[in-house]
Amino acid sequence: MSESDGIDHILEEWDFDPLGSNVREIMVGDRHVLQMRIDMGLLQLETDGRPDGSKPHEKATYLEHLRSVAVSEPTFALNDEQCIEVDREFVQFYHRRVCWLQLKHFDLAVRDADHTLTLMDFCKEHSPSEQWTLSHEQYRPFVLYHRTQAAALDKLHGDNGPELAIEEVNRGLKSMQDLFAAYEAEDQFDQDELVQRLDEFRENLRDRYEVGKTLKERLADAISEEQYELAAELRDRLSKRDTM
Repeated sequence: MSESDGIDHILEEWDFDPLGSNVREIMVGDRHVLQMRIDMGLLQLETDGRPDGSKPHEKATYLEHLRSVAVSEPTFALNDEQCIEVDREFVQFYHRRVCWLQLKHFDLAVRDADHTLTLMDFCKEHSPSEQWTLSHEQYRPFVLYHRTQAAALDKLHGDNGPELAIEEVNRGLKSMQDLFAAYEAEDQFDQDELVQRLDEFRENLRDRYEVGKTLKERLADAISEEQYELAAELRDRLSKRDTM
């Protein structure tokens, strides 16, 4: 191994900051890549497909490969080798999602979070054991949290941005609530740290942008109070807004 094989020059000119941003997007040849500075090292990630740039079994992602296998095997369950490869893909997409969040490419953070959630769904359906399922499902609230944040921030600067951002937070909170209910943990929902952070995020949006109840929140209130004429009017306003 020659001196040119080392990455000392990169580490020396890019210090790791434990309290700051350690992500950048650069050109390597004719393609964009992401680089994440970590303590004592560096990660480089592709911006599309698998973050490591590989094509598992000639597929864009390992999830896509597993889907093609499961189609022909009705009783398909993940084996040990496949579980290892699944975990590799989880970790890779986690790192890239964090990069997109730090770079404020929120639409791409949503894209990668959706991939992770879809992979989680597949793994839950084809899990080798209940224990393995639970060891992965414990991270679903965190992925939902990231996705909700990113989706809200992505909506924030468009037309009706603050209201749409709040609705994204509400949608994320509903997904979290459904998840807690699925595991019979409804009593823990309000005390969950991630739920509380999303609640605080939503209310900060209301205060900062002076947004009262959104159209969807008002519609839900009208339905619960059996104000059907008002509900019809709000539905019409929502339909017009969403087609603009």
